[in-house]
Amino acid sequence: MRMARQNYGFNKRQRELAKRQKKEEKAQRRQERKEAGITEVVVGVDEYGNPIFADVGPDGEPIAAAETADATSES
Repeated sequence: MRMARQNYGFNKRQRELAKRQKKEEKAQRRQERKEAGITEVVVGVDEYGNPIFADVGPDGEPIAAAETADATSES
């Protein structure tokens, strides 16, 4: 009696489809950010040497700081 064998081709295809979908979603998010005029700027480096990014609007102001200022003024 033979045991059922793993279908590695199916698993590989599923991984490839997941990668492709993730790549398309990322490209869509980038396009939406580009249309909104939002860009990323390197504001520093963490202890491991990785860049730290901040979102900047078309006027050059950091978006996170503007949202925080709006939240504090409403309180």
